[in-house]
Amino acid sequence: MALSFFMKILIPLLMVVGFVFSCGNNSEENLAEVPNNDASIIFGNKNHAFPQLSEPAQKQAVHWGVLEDFLAEAQNANGTNYQDLRNRSELLNEYADSLFKKIPDTLNTKPIHSRLVVLKTRTALLSQVSHQATIDSLKVQLSLEEMNSAVKDLIVQLNEKFQKDKIDFSRKEDEENELKKQQRTKDSIFNLELQDKKNKKV
Repeated sequence: MALSFFMKILIPLLMVVGFVFSCGNNSEENLAEVPNNDASIIFGNKNHAFPQLSEPAQKQAVHWGVLEDFLAEAQNANGTNYQDLRNRSELLNEYADSLFKKIPDTLNTKPIHSRLVVLKTRTALLSQVSHQATIDSLKVQLSLEEMNSAVKDLIVQLNEKFQKDKIDFSRKEDEENELKKQQRTKDSIFNLELQDKKNKKV
């Protein structure tokens, strides 16, 4: 009799305790799935600085208009909260795609093409991780840093390309000047010999 009474109390009690624990676990799981879009979390450094484009590269950038837009957006992506970064990552992805498709012929070299492939990949990954249902702030930060690195590498490569062009042009100019100098010397010798022959005839 006592055992039967005890079981009648124990079974409902265990059911209530089990239900409470079950609800608690579900609440924790739901919390883990909530996107971490806290506006207080800042990604990147607002004062992050990319290398400056050289003067020749800046002139070329005018004809490759989307480059200026991309660099400005990449700069502004640093030091933003989750929602701002999410929106900017969409624009960056579009700009990177346009950069890749509209590269000017004068810049379509293998090194620059390779940098653009990496840049396109990094911006796509940044957009992807910032649009996931469950936000991993560490992954977002790492992805932003990788995109920053890809932007820096592209700028450095553009500057190196124009620096090389300048050196090549200067070398070509020196060679042409040297050829002209040699030709003038030959002409001068020829004229002297011609004059000498005339004098002998006289």
